[in-house]
Amino acid sequence: MLTLILAESSLETIPSELQNHPSVTSYCKRFRKKSNEVLLDNSWHFGAMKGIENEIKRGRPDITHLALLAICSSPLYQEKKIRVFIHTINNQVITLGDQVRLPKSYHRFQGVIEKLFKEKKTVLSDSQLMELEDMTFEELLNKINPEKIIGFSTEGSDSTFEKSAKTITDNSCIVIGGFQKGHFSDHIKNKFNQIEKLSPNSLETHVILSRLIYEYEKTIFM
Repeated sequence: MLTLILAESSLETIPSELQNHPSVTSYCKRFRKKSNEVLLDNSWHFGAMKGIENEIKRGRPDITHLALLAICSSPLYQEKKIRVFIHTINNQVITLGDQVRLPKSYHRFQGVIEKLFKEKKTVLSDSQLMELEDMTFEELLNKINPEKIIGFSTEGSDSTFEKSAKTITDNSCIVIGGFQKGHFSDHIKNKFNQIEKLSPNSLETHVILSRLIYEYEKTIFM
């Protein structure tokens, strides 16, 4: 089965060193939440995030939301032809279950993920929707044991969605960044068997996923 990893995704709760910042405390007071249970979000916590490590890769949970909506609405996912993992910037991994229907509203998605970070599992009618574990990218690859690992980045060799889709095999693992700016860290990039650039333009994660999944579906369904 094809595997997809959203790597270094901008998905984390507010780190302890930022929890007493005025922009965080005012947000938590407004929404009646605990600061250690809130997703770090650049839209609300911009002031607190200035100067933090890996600032340009953090505080964008909406990227993961849009990416998962693109994946979960695809025939590939609905036919159980792909398994999905979200690797976070802090080396945690979310495993997505089968037939998960995520809320289309970002605010509802935010609530689901905040609950997941707190409880580590999300279960509905005895069916596990998502599970959160501490796990490095390397540990995740060892668990998956793919035939080959293909990364997609503007640093890669020139290709197209159609050409790349034809090189993907059933036991491949494709890796796409879940962050807004920058490039894969070296320890991630060094695990790739090949790295490809799908467009001369820098495209958003959910756009890349939608187009790549569609082209891959054409190779197995049509």
